[in-house]
Amino acid sequence: MSGVDVFEEHRGHLFGVAYRLLGTRADAEDAVQEAWLRFAAADQSVIADARGWLTTVTGRICLDVLRSARVRRESYIGQWLPEPLVTKPSSEPDPADRAVAGEDISMALLVVLETLSPEQRAAFVMHDVFGVPFETLAATLGVTTAAARQLASRARKAVADGKARHTADRAEQQKVLAAFLGAVERGDLEGLLAVLAPDVVVTGDSNGLAPAAATPIPGALRVARFMLGLARMARKQHTSFEIVEVNGDLGLMATSPTGGTVVMSFAIADGQVSAVWDQLNPEKLQHVPAIDAANAIVLTGEDPEDGATGEE
Repeated sequence: MSGVDVFEEHRGHLFGVAYRLLGTRADAEDAVQEAWLRFAAADQSVIADARGWLTTVTGRICLDVLRSARVRRESYIGQWLPEPLVTKPSSEPDPADRAVAGEDISMALLVVLETLSPEQRAAFVMHDVFGVPFETLAATLGVTTAAARQLASRARKAVADGKARHTADRAEQQKVLAAFLGAVERGDLEGLLAVLAPDVVVTGDSNGLAPAAATPIPGALRVARFMLGLARMARKQHTSFEIVEVNGDLGLMATSPTGGTVVMSFAIADGQVSAVWDQLNPEKLQHVPAIDAANAIVLTGEDPEDGATGEE
């Protein structure tokens, strides 16, 4: 098997590693390409475990990117959310999305990974998700084996403590999302409150390139009024909605006639929405598919008298 064939066999796996570490498709693809260049330049005859070698190299590349990204993130406007992987439930996913199908790439996990230091994130992803031995991880991070174990342990605890509640299977996601959409379409404040967890939080990401809340919106009442306010705007702008898969879970994509797009991801547990993530940054929506007019939902009719203001 040629070096190209060996690498292509593991490309999907490497994308999964890089996407979890970096949170954007473009950065992940760049890291995978850099791993290929290093693999092509290496003496492949002495590489006994190509998958392990490539995983470690990709991890090192991503760690360098993460460390430099901390400076870039300081100038980012508003909240930073990972780039969503969006597919249609009935369509064939593209190779990058197919590569991570069936694995936990939920927005709930990726968002909490953003709170970790680069070293903690690398330790969690490489060891806990992909099983890289601590000795190899230590060499990648430039620390002792004991320190690598400690980084992974702290990251594991942070993920467990900080991850939004998201336990719903597909059937529960469908039920809750239908109730959410129905309440929004009717302008039903009480109905929306029933489907929102008391401590639900909405977080938006636009980097100042689209209208978005500057800070997260907490609490069921504020979130309900915010959502109903958005619905009023959607009616005026004739916005189209479609149910899509976002990182393997059900979500929503909306597009207005003026071209603005938002992808909404949800964390759902115990029959309620526990978190909503709105991705509005056009730079992170370049790979989303177009809305299918046959499946689109368009809010029509008069604005219900719900008292929503959309002030947030």
